[in-house]
Amino acid sequence: MARSPLLDELIAIVKSEKGSDLHLTEGRRPFIRVFGSLVPLVKKPELTRSDLHGFIEALLSPEQKEVFLREREVDFGVEEDGGRLRGHAFFQRGRIGVALRFISKEIRTLEELNIPPILGKFTEQQQGFFLVVGPTGHGKSTTLAALLDSINQTRLEHIVTIEDPIEYIFTPKKSIIDQREISTDAKDFSTALTGVFRQDVDVLMVGEMRDPKTMATAVTAAETGHLVFSTLHTNTASQTIERIIDSFEASQQNQIRLQLANTLSGIFSQRLIPKIGGGLIPAYELLINNSAVANLIRDNRVYEIETVIETSADQGMVTMNRSLAHLVQTKEIDLAQAYTFSTNPKTLERLL
Repeated sequence: MARSPLLDELIAIVKSEKGSDLHLTEGRRPFIRVFGSLVPLVKKPELTRSDLHGFIEALLSPEQKEVFLREREVDFGVEEDGGRLRGHAFFQRGRIGVALRFISKEIRTLEELNIPPILGKFTEQQQGFFLVVGPTGHGKSTTLAALLDSINQTRLEHIVTIEDPIEYIFTPKKSIIDQREISTDAKDFSTALTGVFRQDVDVLMVGEMRDPKTMATAVTAAETGHLVFSTLHTNTASQTIERIIDSFEASQQNQIRLQLANTLSGIFSQRLIPKIGGGLIPAYELLINNSAVANLIRDNRVYEIETVIETSADQGMVTMNRSLAHLVQTKEIDLAQAYTFSTNPKTLERLL
């Protein structure tokens, strides 16, 4: 079925306004998200049931429509001029809703993303486990894409991504790249991850670790000589480690602690913050696994990791507060935004 002119028009508005997301719900005007803020399209009428049915018909494959009607929601991805749309269709109060995120075709570099150059060191490793974490919509996938494309441009490797759905499309350069989408190319994350051990893979990217089995297999992949990248919806490095460990039964937690201590390369937590004058800029926390961090993980003293980050700036580690303070001092963000995104405002105050 041809895509509706209305959907094309709304997607064009997102692009022209440099927006990231489009929200479509029956009985409501469309909304777009621009630089982190939702904006109603007040000149557009409320969307009808017929509009939403047309969007569903145009965006979902027959198989996805079956899942949508059976499960009452579905993730999907579709090609789009200049990039891709990552979408989620769902029901709310019996009405259809669709959330679309525009993923640019261009994969930006770490420098273009204002990400610290030290992250490039993690792409040079032969094995390890590196996590990019943070809330939804704060650039985790974009940062991961930049890291993978750096490997793609500089190393002869076999890279496999496992995603739900596929977001950035990579053009193979020096590396071989296979991108697998859940439901379309693989049954689920854990099954696809198990297959990695038979695919002669060097570098693996897991779009999201959603369950203990996926986490355990990803950690094992790092343990057995692979370089593994993944994401979690967590706020800090210490919270990320706790979330992974707490996902397992008590009888398994000592084993996962040991595996994490041995395989973890680092954790990068990021937030996209509105800049003075417009746009977004990342603030971040960077944990690099060293002997002190590994010992704290083994000894179940994860709560002390933040102190190690604070005292290890000479090794390249950065606390979120120090990053926020730097952005305030360089007049990239205002003080109110810094306090809004700080997890420890009192410490931030001492740095300003």
